[in-house]
Amino acid sequence: MTSRHDTRDTRQEIVKVSLGARSYEIRIGPGLLGDIGPALVGLGFSGKAAVVTDRAVARHYATSVVRSLKRAGFKSEPIVLPSGERTKTLRSVGVILDRLVRARFERGSVVVALGGGVVGDIAGFAASVYLRGIPYIQVPTTLVSQVDSSVGGKTGVNHPSGKNLIGAFHQPHVVLIDPDTLQTLPRREWLAGLAEVIKYGVIADERFFGYLEGQMDRIVDKAREPVMRVIARSCEIKAEVVSQDERETGLRRILNYGHTIGHALEALGRYRSLIHGEAVAIGMVQEADLARSLG
Repeated sequence: MTSRHDTRDTRQEIVKVSLGARSYEIRIGPGLLGDIGPALVGLGFSGKAAVVTDRAVARHYATSVVRSLKRAGFKSEPIVLPSGERTKTLRSVGVILDRLVRARFERGSVVVALGGGVVGDIAGFAASVYLRGIPYIQVPTTLVSQVDSSVGGKTGVNHPSGKNLIGAFHQPHVVLIDPDTLQTLPRREWLAGLAEVIKYGVIADERFFGYLEGQMDRIVDKAREPVMRVIARSCEIKAEVVSQDERETGLRRILNYGHTIGHALEALGRYRSLIHGEAVAIGMVQEADLARSLG
């Protein structure tokens, strides 16, 4: 089961991912990025925090995050990777692990994944294998990562033979979503990310799909109210599915709608021609057409 309620700050919403001892919150609200330090202290963390990000995101947000951590008493270790899907490799994981070893990270240390889906997957996977597993938190900065990849504990990297072939399930301790980070997202990335949002309407919520149809102009223009609703409802659906099927043995496969063809297209383009959301959008159209052909 999942729950959603308003906090004292009426601009913030919380969605719960219920997984027993591995349960965690998805916190959604403007300004959360600058409060990462206090949020981690509130979760019981202290000491060292690795901030894994990429060059594009670091230019906008790394300083703010490191400053918040420092004010809260953390010793931060920024780890900046190249941007893009081609960074999602075991080599990048090795870079992160080398830095954690040199900085003498311990089991009580924490990894902060600051960026899009690529950063979240790489940082989460590194956290899952370092000392056989240390805590990490997701701080997604793209639409795709905010509504999809940051939730559910899927971590990993690509292999030359296919996408996401190497990885582990490792749930974050919290997901902090600041919608304000979407203002710096390139338009192409924003529009591509909407494919994952539309996916939720198709697979789980006809009323939400209708809302998207009626509000799409405002959503495309990044109006705050519909964007907050889009993120929150998408997270609710993802959390509900993950809570019922954490390791994708049944129901969770529904979240892969559009991804079977989409991943193939990404691989065929060597992760250069299409970005993830674009490939998923094409995959959804083609898979819907295939389903109709099959009756």
